[in-house]
Formats: sequence, structure tokens, C-alpha cells
Amino acid sequence: MTQEYEPEATRRETGETESSRASRGWWDRNADEYQREHGGFLGDDRFVWGPEGLDEAEAALLGPASGLKGLRVLEIGAGAAQCSRWLAARGARPVALDLSHRQLQHALRIGVGFPLVEADAGALPFADGSFDMACSAYGAVPFVADPVRVMREVHRVLRPGGRWVFSVTHPIRWAFPDEPGPEGLSVAASYFDRTPYVEQDDEGRAVYVEHHRTLGDRVRDVVAGGFRLVDLVEPEWPAWNHQEWGGWSPLRGNLIPGTAIFVCERD
Repeated sequence: MTQEYEPEATRRETGETESSRASRGWWDRNADEYQREHGGFLGDDRFVWGPEGLDEAEAALLGPASGLKGLRVLEIGAGAAQCSRWLAARGARPVALDLSHRQLQHALRIGVGFPLVEADAGALPFADGSFDMACSAYGAVPFVADPVRVMREVHRVLRPGGRWVFSVTHPIRWAFPDEPGPEGLSVAASYFDRTPYVEQDDEGRAVYVEHHRTLGDRVRDVVAGGFRLVDLVEPEWPAWNHQEWGGWSPLRGNLIPGTAIFVCERD
């Protein structure tokens, strides 16, 4: 699936339907390249929360690994289901959900012993109270126009007391150019400009969309979805990680946060 045009990058308003269509198309087109480029870092069965390399085995944001056995866990925006594979190895019963058919094909290529579901995070095809936990490592939340809708859907499918942990690009990063070098260290835009970042084709149709929310917006989204915020984790860049990933790098990671992880619970 070759892209025959160079998308135009802009900031403009875009709604739920256009955002969802753009995300599905982008990930279907780019899943192969993404897995080639980042598959080694992500591994086949690691649970990595973001480009810094914070691993769930170390962070235990879902709780002690020993307590995962038998729990039903929904992974949203699962990609090739690396996180679900890690959960299954610890005795959990994961379900890996993604909008992209091609990403889920990569999950099948690596191998799965749990369900894969192709669906939109804003309309989860599960009954109320179906899961004990939900998680998302950079999946869905940064790409949706209505994050509260996703929060409410996750709330609906979790049982009371269920934990919901998700990671996104740290909101402060939107004020800086998306560059890993020194050029990415000077403020270039207003942190408070919530206009989505859009890449569009030569007919003006969005082919990639990412939505900016301030840190306060994200907290309010969590609360509006019915959750209690337990923790907000901002991973520091570790000394062992020398890679660059998009705008993430050791240079920037030692100065400004790149990822925000929200640890939430359903009362």
C-alpha cells in the first residue's frame, strides 16, 4: 500500500468521524513500517509504556504482576498486541482491541492465544462490567476527537474497582517542535492551542490526526468519564536508552517529559 503523495501538515479542526477514518487508514498503511522500525524495541511480549522504555514489569502500574492471574484485561489500541502477550504470560486473560486491521494481522503473525477485536475505542463491543482492568500504551486516546466518550466506554466495560491505565504524549510537548535535536528545545507554539494536528492529502482529506489536550484537560476528561485519578506518572529518560523515536531522544528526555501515564480507578 504505497502512499503516492506527500501529506500536508497543518493545524485545523476535525471531528470524530474524520479522525477515526484517518487513524484507521494511517495505521493500516503504516503498520508494516512501524513494526519494522519499532518492533525490536517493543519486543514481541514486552509491556512498554512509551519511547522512554518504562516497562510494566518494573513500573507495576496495573498492580503487582503476581496479582494479574485470572484477570480479564482489555488492551485498547493494541497494535501487534505486545502488551497483551506480556499479560497472558502472567496468567491474565487479555483481549487485544485495535482500529487497524493491519496492526492486528501483525499480532497474528507474532502469535496469539487470546482474542483479537477490530473496533473503535469510542464504541467498545463488550457488555457492561466485562473486564477487571483496561490499559492502553499510546493507543486510541491521543487520536480521538472526543476522549471523554472513550473514558465513558472504558468505565462502562469495567467492573467497579477496575483500574484503567493509559499513556499519551505529554501535553507540554505540543509547545515544542517535534524534533529530537536542539531545534526541538525552543518553544514554538502555544501550549494552550488545542487545534488538532492534521496531515491531509492533496484534496484536503485528513490522513493522520492527533488531538492536543492540556494536562488539566486530560485530568478533567478522566473525571468526566467517571474515574478517580490515582497517579500521574511522567517517566524520566533512562541512561540505557540511546535511541531516537520521532521527537523523543535522550537530549530532550533529560530536559522535558515526553510521556504522561494516567493511572485511574473506577469507583
